[in-house]
Amino acid sequence: MKLARILNGRKARFIVLPPILLLLATFVPRSPPPPFAAAADTLMTAVPVALDPDRPHLRRVGALTFLRGWALRSDDRRFGGLSAMQVEGSRVTAITDVGVVLSFGLPLRAGTQPLRVEPLSRRDIPDKELHDTESLVISGGRAWIGFERINAVARYDRDGWRLESASRPPAMRRWRANLGAEAMVRLPDGRFLIFAEAGAKGDALSPILLFAGDPADRGTPAERLLFRRRPGYRVTDAALLPDGRLLTLERRFGFLEGASARLAVAEIEGLGAGSIVDGRTIAELAAPLTVDNMEALSVTREGGLTIVRIASDDNFIALQRTLLLEFALDVPERAPNPSEGAGTLRRVVP
Repeated sequence: MKLARILNGRKARFIVLPPILLLLATFVPRSPPPPFAAAADTLMTAVPVALDPDRPHLRRVGALTFLRGWALRSDDRRFGGLSAMQVEGSRVTAITDVGVVLSFGLPLRAGTQPLRVEPLSRRDIPDKELHDTESLVISGGRAWIGFERINAVARYDRDGWRLESASRPPAMRRWRANLGAEAMVRLPDGRFLIFAEAGAKGDALSPILLFAGDPADRGTPAERLLFRRRPGYRVTDAALLPDGRLLTLERRFGFLEGASARLAVAEIEGLGAGSIVDGRTIAELAAPLTVDNMEALSVTREGGLTIVRIASDDNFIALQRTLLLEFALDVPERAPNPSEGAGTLRRVVP
């Protein structure tokens, strides 16, 4: 089934990058990756990184304990641009922002290891504009992928990444191009949350949609919610904690400080139309800590510990890196007074 037959095409738009990335792209661009090249089994190299290069014994940042970190690279030009990922057992499945699925084992030591590079079918994605793939949910043998610039959601069979269904939900059509479907979460009851990266210019609230079922099926009802952003931060991914709360990954860019990231926890019980999801900060990553354009988030439960992994999108720019950082999370206690709104769900009149 061709995505072009499901979705209406749109004219190409220019990508607006943060100023620091514009400077980087101007002076040190890499060759554009060939997104439609055949799937390949190749190699990836993992190089250890410290949480703080100047203090290699530092292990603690907020509620996170640093376990290990890696800078990843591959000679395959399609490697990079990680936008979302999910860890299952010892394997990582990630989607890049040019419509390529990367699959590899969690690094255990420095050196090379197998890497599977599998582009989404050219028959399903006939136009480069449709490559802005920013969000990913995996459940069993299926995967849902969010397309940011056209604000669409597609469901794939993971066996060969065959397209099953796709939709451009009406409630997402006015989301700003290149600031659209940035993060997606599947709730245990089968509902989905989809986050816009940002709302109206200067607005501290950005849109969320709560879908009653599969967002890739046309006509699935959705309720409008809001996400409260901290100044300068934009949500890039989200995942559920084992206790059902929401963990969000947010990033910020600045001319002087460069990239930084924020992790926050929010209550989402009782979600409904008009709710504001307001997270409580549990950790911030900023220079001199190891950080880049952090876009991908995955949460697992391993050996009695809650493990948080975050990865960066290098934008296919030579001075940026693909980082994979692994932490154990001290799960924060629930906010004692929900009316204060710290890490809680708040309700507003629709």
